Amino acid sequence: MVTISSVLPGSPAEKAGVRAHDQLVMINASTITDVLDYQFYLTDPVLDLSLLRSGRPLTVRIEKEEYEDIGLEFDTFLMDRQRSCENHCVFCFIDQNPSGMRESVYFKDDDTRLSFLHGNYVTLTNCDENELERIARLRLSPVNVSVHATEPELRALLLQNDSAGRILEQLRFLASRGIALNCQIVLCRGINDGGHLTRTLTDLSAIGDAILSIAVVPAGLTMHREGLFHLRDYDEESAGEVIDLVDSFERRRKNPSSGRLCFCADEFYLRARRPLPGRDYYGDYPQLDNGVGLLRALEEDVEEELARRRNEPYEKKNYLLLTGTAAAPFFESLTQKIVAALPGVRCSVCAVENRFYGKSVTVAGLLTGSDYLAAVRDLDLLEFDAILLSASSLRYERDLFLDGMSLTELKNRIGLPIIPVEGRGDLAVKLMGGH
Repeated sequence: MVTISSVLPGSPAEKAGVRAHDQLVMINASTITDVLDYQFYLTDPVLDLSLLRSGRPLTVRIEKEEYEDIGLEFDTFLMDRQRSCENHCVFCFIDQNPSGMRESVYFKDDDTRLSFLHGNYVTLTNCDENELERIARLRLSPVNVSVHATEPELRALLLQNDSAGRILEQLRFLASRGIALNCQIVLCRGINDGGHLTRTLTDLSAIGDAILSIAVVPAGLTMHREGLFHLRDYDEESAGEVIDLVDSFERRRKNPSSGRLCFCADEFYLRARRPLPGRDYYGDYPQLDNGVGLLRALEEDVEEELARRRNEPYEKKNYLLLTGTAAAPFFESLTQKIVAALPGVRCSVCAVENRFYGKSVTVAGLLTGSDYLAAVRDLDLLEFDAILLSASSLRYERDLFLDGMSLTELKNRIGLPIIPVEGRGDLAVKLMGGH
C-alpha cells in the first residue's frame, strides 16, 4: 500500500475520480508495495484500482492504452524507502570517504529495484526467498549482482556477513526462473584472486547462459583506511597476473561460441602497463558502467563523431584537458588524433593527482575541485582558452564536486571557462566548440 501524493490534471486517474492522499492498495487484485509492482501491473488496458480514502475502501476502474500512464505521482521514485546495505565489505569505498562530505555520499544502497531500474549492482544479502520469487514473477531481468567470490566462507569474509555464503543458491534460483544476470567481482589482492578467482569464474560459468557477463575490477583504496581491513593495491606485476588468469580461463571455456564471458576492467590494463584490448574483445560492451572497455569505446565514438562532423565548421582554440593519472597517457594519444583532424585546434593533457583520496586513486571520476585547483596552480593558464574535465567527477546535477566545491567556484578561482565532458563522442564535440 502506497500513498498517492498528487494526480495529474486531465489524466485517466483524475477522470476516474482518484485523489491526492488516496492510498493505492491493489491493481487488479495484485498488491502494490513499490514502483516495480506498480509498473508491472500498470500495463493492462483495464485497471481496477483498490484504494483507501480516509480509511474507507474504494474501487475505481480505468480503461487506457496498454502502456499509457494513468497520471499518479508519489513522494519518492521507488514509492518506498531505499534499501540500505547490510554488509560491511572489507573493500567498501564508502567506508574510505573522509568526514565532512555531503550526507548522500555516505549512504550505502543495496536495492534490487535499483539494479533493474538503473543498473546498480547488488549483493542479494538482504534479499529473502519472497523477494527472489518476486523478481522472478515480475521478470526483472537482467539483475546485476556483486558476487566477489562463490566460496561461502570467503564471501562471508569479504562482505563481513555470515549470510553472504548463499550466493550460488540464489543465482541458480534466478537463472532457473529465466532471469539474466550480469556479475561483478571486486578483487582484493591476495584474498579472492588467484585460485579463488578461478573457482568463482568456474562456478559462475557453470550456471549457464543466464550469466551474460562477468566484470573483474580492482578494489579502490583511498588513503582514508585507518582502522579498516588491511588491503594491498595491485601493482604492474599483480595486475598482469589477473589479466593472464582471466584470459586463460576464457581459453579453457567449453562453450565460448556466444562470445567472451569475463572481462577485466580497463584499470587492470593501465596498472599492468599493457595495451588495451581491441574492439572485438568487448563484444557489445556489456560492462561499460564497470569501467570495462570504457576507453576503447570512447576512442571509437570520438572517431565516429569526427567522421560525422568532418565538413562542419569548428572553433580554433587551445584547450587544457584535466584527467586522472591512470588514463592521462591514453588521452594524450587520443587528443593527438583529434587535433590532427582539426587543424588550428590544440589540446594539452594534464594528469591530475588525487590529493583528496590519495595517489592510489587514479580515475577521473573521483577527482575533486581542490584536486583540479592544485593541478593548475603552477601552470601558465594564459595560453589556454578553456579547460575540459570529466563530467563524471561532478554529481548528477553537474554542479558540485565530491569535496563540496561547486563548478562555478572552480571556474571563478581558475579564471577560465570550464567545460565538463560527458564522455564517449562528446570529447570531439567539445574540442570543435560544441559547448
